[in-house]
Amino acid sequence: MRRFFIEQSKITSTKIFITGSDAAHIKKVLRMKSGDRIGLFDGRGFEYEARIENLLAGSVEVSITKCFLSALESPVQIIVAQALLKDKKIDILVRQFTEIGITKLIPFTSIRSVPRPDKKRLSARKKRWRKIAIEALKQCRRSHIIELCETITFNDIIKTYDECDLKIVFWENESKPVGDAVQQVHDRHCRKILAVLGPEGGFSEKEIEDARACGFVTASLGPRILRAETAAVAASTILQYLFGDMGLKKS
Repeated sequence: MRRFFIEQSKITSTKIFITGSDAAHIKKVLRMKSGDRIGLFDGRGFEYEARIENLLAGSVEVSITKCFLSALESPVQIIVAQALLKDKKIDILVRQFTEIGITKLIPFTSIRSVPRPDKKRLSARKKRWRKIAIEALKQCRRSHIIELCETITFNDIIKTYDECDLKIVFWENESKPVGDAVQQVHDRHCRKILAVLGPEGGFSEKEIEDARACGFVTASLGPRILRAETAAVAASTILQYLFGDMGLKKS
């Protein structure tokens, strides 16, 4: 069944209207017709089954026949704080984080960050990231849109998120593997994890010292030096495996 995003504010009754590019896609590309069934999701955890009622000039009228909570979200909230990267690497990561099941993305700047866009460019990037996240949800069948935060600094990151069960910085100069780094919390039920990953140039010694002073553990992703975007995906997958729903089952 084809899935489409619908803003929760538009769901005011069992009959709603799909507009914009999705409406055009339904009519001109998929060539769907009245009576065909589609799936909807609102980005906040609810899914809907619906039936197409009418194909109108600028919209598609549908009737909701069923509403239910998504069962595809991870049991652990994984927040990724990712330093801004060059080019459009974050665009790709937004899609991959969505597929892996990351809850929140916090972009930040650090000492060795090269990209330092102004507020206007950051605002445009955030809008683009949201669009990418919605498209990724359609493919991977999640129903929660990854929360996209405003860009802050590394110091803001390490001093703000005290409520997490695990706070971990992945650092290329650390030799301790992830399993050893999280050994003290591995047997506990982690509900919220903050993973911090640096820019292309990595973190400075001072930044790592400051993070450890704020309760962060540091971990390695193995003996090879990974590209920043590769490290982000690897770290997220490992954490989802250890604490979430990608492999390691709790007894």
